[in-house]
Amino acid sequence: MTPHHKSHSAQPSTQNKIKAEASLATVVKHLWPYIWPSDRGDLKARVLGALALLFAAKFVTIAVPYSFKWATDMLTEGKTDLPLPVILAGPVALTVVYTALRVSMQFFTQARDALFAAVAMNAVRRIANEVFVHLHQLSLRFHLERKTGGLTRVLERGREAIQQIVRMSMLTGAPTVVEFALILGVFFFQFDWRYALTVIVMIAAYLKFTTIATDWRISIRRNMNESDTDANTKAIDSLLNYETVKYFGAEAREAARYDRSMERYERNSVSSYVSLAVLNSGQGLIFSIGLMVVMILCINGIRNGTNTIGDFVLINAMMIQLYQPLNFMGMVYREIKQAVIDIEMMFDILGQNPEIKDKPDAPALQVDRAAVAFEDVHFAYDPNRQILKGVSFVVPAGRTLAIVGPSGAGKSTLSRLLFRFYAPQKGRITIDGQDIASVTQTSLRDAIGMVPQDTVLFNDTIGYNIRYGRWNATDAEVEEAARSAQIDDFIKSVPNGYKAQVGERGLKLSGGEKQRVAIARTILKSPPILILDEATSALDTFTEREIQVALDRVSQGRTTLVIAHRLSTIINADEILVLDKGEIVERGRHEELLELGGVYRAMWNRQREVDAAQEALRRAAEEEGKSVRVEIEA
Repeated sequence: MTPHHKSHSAQPSTQNKIKAEASLATVVKHLWPYIWPSDRGDLKARVLGALALLFAAKFVTIAVPYSFKWATDMLTEGKTDLPLPVILAGPVALTVVYTALRVSMQFFTQARDALFAAVAMNAVRRIANEVFVHLHQLSLRFHLERKTGGLTRVLERGREAIQQIVRMSMLTGAPTVVEFALILGVFFFQFDWRYALTVIVMIAAYLKFTTIATDWRISIRRNMNESDTDANTKAIDSLLNYETVKYFGAEAREAARYDRSMERYERNSVSSYVSLAVLNSGQGLIFSIGLMVVMILCINGIRNGTNTIGDFVLINAMMIQLYQPLNFMGMVYREIKQAVIDIEMMFDILGQNPEIKDKPDAPALQVDRAAVAFEDVHFAYDPNRQILKGVSFVVPAGRTLAIVGPSGAGKSTLSRLLFRFYAPQKGRITIDGQDIASVTQTSLRDAIGMVPQDTVLFNDTIGYNIRYGRWNATDAEVEEAARSAQIDDFIKSVPNGYKAQVGERGLKLSGGEKQRVAIARTILKSPPILILDEATSALDTFTEREIQVALDRVSQGRTTLVIAHRLSTIINADEILVLDKGEIVERGRHEELLELGGVYRAMWNRQREVDAAQEALRRAAEEEGKSVRVEIEA
């Protein structure tokens, strides 16, 4: 996939660079700035140090078989044509040297890994953070169309794949080629061209088979990943809707649904393991044939007197040592190709361009009076379904404008447009005469506070969720905001107070308590413009009245846009707009709209009938409770 991501550090951007089909070369090319960061001299020094240690390990690796050969030849009678230092050292000393070389090889390899670890993990951290930032830059439309479980799984695998690619590819290519060249040189000059040719053919066949077999396994791996993502998504979706599952007794159905996904994952996993066994077997066969050929050549040389027993040992040891980088290269190719598959979907996410972008050199919003205006705004989520059709209105500074209307009329769309989650297809929205499309999104959203209908809290403390409104606020300011939202007494009554955990999505709190937390963090933010998006529609009548008092307090002196479900909450608004099918059909104050006898009057009468029925049911329940108590006392 094509990764496009905007860097917020010194790293070059990879947006609009990676081609549609990810490849190792492409991935390495765009990971390199993170391995060799321009702003981190210490990490560059670690890269150079790791390279030096790796080359040292390769040269020691080549020397190990020679010490073995010389010791063998020293133990063979009549061998006096060895180098003088070897003759003087003797077989025991050569055995010690052999051991020392093997220890040194391990030391250099482990030191390299330890030195390079900081480089690899820094790259992983930077890229992971960049993906996280990019996700927050993407449009609301993108997040509404994605399943959270699948998205988090894709990011998790992508992060692990990046770590694997960084650690396994950056320091293996050139040094391993050097090791191949050294071994081929030994076979060519120490023996003859037939040995070198055999090794070349074996290496070529090994790598070709590995490439073909690994490419075959790619589709299997992709199917396994898709089934894994599907199973994970279903599990998270079911657990997030735990109460709904219980309401409808659907545990068995959910388990069967999850098991179907896991069954598919099981089949694909078995295919993956079988294909891996085929790959490993083929690699072993090709190497063994190559090893057999060069050893037969050496045996003929010993019979002809051109080779020694030590040469036979040298060839065997050299080939065994060749198998390590060769097998490693096969594993690198296999793992990196699989990692590229894992990273493709993350690249696809990085390739998603934000729907809403700041213009180059966009200024910050300058709020003076905080007057809001919608001017002939047209908007549609889908071209075939128009939501807003030329909506125009003004919210004067410090005034309250309420918007009412049936479900689907486009009320909540107005708040999303004001926050610039979307952009209108026609018309404009201004604050103090400034087109919000021309200012930075950060400054715009800093000026607006939101109390939504469904308040979702972070799985942290009450204090953390209130402080989210203004992160640098003091504890005293947080407590003052809680008092203004009439939740301070509740917080003090619970264990741990402001440090009490609210649970996943705030589920440990009631609806009213969550709304008060939302109001408190908006009070703490202290924005000049306030949006109340059906903030009390999901609450019972008693709780609604209490919350409404807090909302009235927070809206005082602020330009307020109220999207209302219960008409009783907006009777004191400076102006009320009635929105129907994307158009403003009525506007005025509460009394004026009632006198019109139109849509608003009908909505008001219908709601009064519902309220009256609910009140009658409540009184009947109270009377029934009193009768039961009288009977019990009697």
